[in-house]
Amino acid sequence: MPPTYLFKLAHIQPEIAAYYDLRRKIFVEEQALFQHDDIDALDAIAHPIIAVAPDAPSLEVLGIVRIYEPEPRLWYGGRLGTHPDYRRGWHIGKGLINKAVTTANAWGCDRFLATVQIQNVRFFQRLHWHSLEEIEIRGITHHLMQANLDYYPANNEIRRVLQYSQAS
Repeated sequence: MPPTYLFKLAHIQPEIAAYYDLRRKIFVEEQALFQHDDIDALDAIAHPIIAVAPDAPSLEVLGIVRIYEPEPRLWYGGRLGTHPDYRRGWHIGKGLINKAVTTANAWGCDRFLATVQIQNVRFFQRLHWHSLEEIEIRGITHHLMQANLDYYPANNEIRRVLQYSQAS
């Protein structure tokens, strides 16, 4: 039986700081896609989602993703990543994707897109996504992919006003 994880929007400062720390670890230190940090203008409109172990004695963010709405009813997911120690089995990635799309669907999503690194395209296809086109981002092949919203019914997540600052 797969381990149990909790997938939730990060609302309090310790969760948000841990979210940015894991992003930095994955996209700056491990993948070297960015030099110092991966924070961009989209973070001002993004809702961070985290995966945690519900029984852990202290906060440890095991996975991350952000969702944002650049124009009405069009949502994107991005910066999906899992802590290196928890990448076995894809359970965290699958849960984060589900939380991201079902949350956006609850908030009025008509279309949900993501740019997916080439090595993860098949995984997304198994989760009812299809590729729209192949693109290159920061020298790495990605696919612009779209979720089939029929497989991601709206959850009951309440949309909060963004009030937190980015980690530095």
